[in-house]
Amino acid sequence: MADFNITDTVDITDVNCPITFVKAKVALEELNDGDILEIRLNDGEPVQNVPRSLKEEGHKVLELTKNDDGTYRLIVQKVGD
Repeated sequence: MADFNITDTVDITDVNCPITFVKAKVALEELNDGDILEIRLNDGEPVQNVPRSLKEEGHKVLELTKNDDGTYRLIVQKVGD
């Protein structure tokens, strides 16, 4: 696992799609260009859809790793304002 200078963290394990993407997008909107957001999300639809949707929005997915508890850690860098 690489070391990143995480600007903010959001846990979206308590919500279902499509709200997972909405919460991740809102968290990114509050950051500055180049900032890095750590997102904790569940397996299934969230891990399939959130990284893809954020890439489609133009952001850079830096890492996606599975945690020991079955959740995932997604590291995204904000691109553009």
